[in-house]
Amino acid sequence: MTTHAPVTGAGAAAVLVLEDGRIFRGRSYGAHGTALGEAVFATGMTGYQETITDPSYARQLVVQTAPHIGNTGVNRDDAESRRIWVAGYIVRDPARRPSNWRSEKSLDDELVEQGVVGIQGVDTRAVTRHLRERGAMKAGIFSGADAARSDTELLAEVNGQRSMEGSRLAEEVSIDSRYVVEPADHGWDGEPRFTVAALDLGIKAMTPKHFAQRGVRTVVLPADSTYDDVVAVGADGVFMSNGPGDPSTADAQVSLLRQVLDARIPFFGICFGNQILGRALGFGTYKLRYGHRGINQPVLDRRTGKVEITSQNHGFAVDAPLDGPVTAPEERFGKVEVSHVCLNDDVVEGLACLDLPAFSVQYHPEAAAGPHDSAYLFDRFIDFMAEAARPGELDASEVSKAPTPAQEEN
Repeated sequence: MTTHAPVTGAGAAAVLVLEDGRIFRGRSYGAHGTALGEAVFATGMTGYQETITDPSYARQLVVQTAPHIGNTGVNRDDAESRRIWVAGYIVRDPARRPSNWRSEKSLDDELVEQGVVGIQGVDTRAVTRHLRERGAMKAGIFSGADAARSDTELLAEVNGQRSMEGSRLAEEVSIDSRYVVEPADHGWDGEPRFTVAALDLGIKAMTPKHFAQRGVRTVVLPADSTYDDVVAVGADGVFMSNGPGDPSTADAQVSLLRQVLDARIPFFGICFGNQILGRALGFGTYKLRYGHRGINQPVLDRRTGKVEITSQNHGFAVDAPLDGPVTAPEERFGKVEVSHVCLNDDVVEGLACLDLPAFSVQYHPEAAAGPHDSAYLFDRFIDFMAEAARPGELDASEVSKAPTPAQEEN
């Protein structure tokens, strides 16, 4: 099936091919060539630079549901990692030229410079509705000479790529060697309060900044780091970041986290880190049909009764019982409960251990470019580390329920 949409701007012919045979035609945007990956849609009306530089989008073709993209250009400060990670980019009406005092170059130029293949002039509303009905699926963007091949050839190439299920990608997006983010680099006046070992499974730059602004030194470690590496940095707490791929492949990280939990080192995980905590506790994970992506996902904190509007990007989820608390399948870790749920579909959005200083959420509390409803979770983690430094004053379940200053302000 072929869909024709108004074509905007210059550029060579381009085509978006979905695995079920749906085809959308437009013009090239960014580099020419072929991009293969999983087609997903992101619902944010702003923050496109933060989206495309989020490592969680590795091997994905991102459809921007907002029609106008590129209006404010790109700059060095807003990038969430060292490069663009989306495999391909799908937009309707790109800006002809950026207009913002912070802009350093156009989005189109940045895509070309980094070799990211995109398509413009397609009906992104129709693409989104199709994915919403059929689910995330394999896809390909073909532009220039690659778009001149027959639809049959292009569809065969799309369907011949490997699935996101079973893909181990965290190591591909992670760093090769550790680095340190100091509190003093982000306005903290005084000695660091704690040191956090942060496992980079696809970490965003805003995460160490949140820790630094609260006086916490962050030592960012490669995805294949061991428990000995964590101990070597003198970690007061361990953090596992967001990241791409199937959590069922993260056996090494699950093993590391079990050692952390056995040692009762405070733990905080987000997104991929939430799935790893679920697995470490003995729960399973599964692939969502559509996934949650965008900056407008409503989540209920079941402990406070507050609803948070959250930023999310995940295609997998933890399979844990919503009725709880329950004893973890790995019984030595004690009781655990689902602390947060998505109000759209009841997907597990957070886990809290009741007998250990460990918790996690499925969404992004660092939330660049927003929203910021969930930033209090960094304070909650600091409470855990403070309690570990002076044990006996507050148990883990009380700390995780205690309102932070950010919660009280809300």
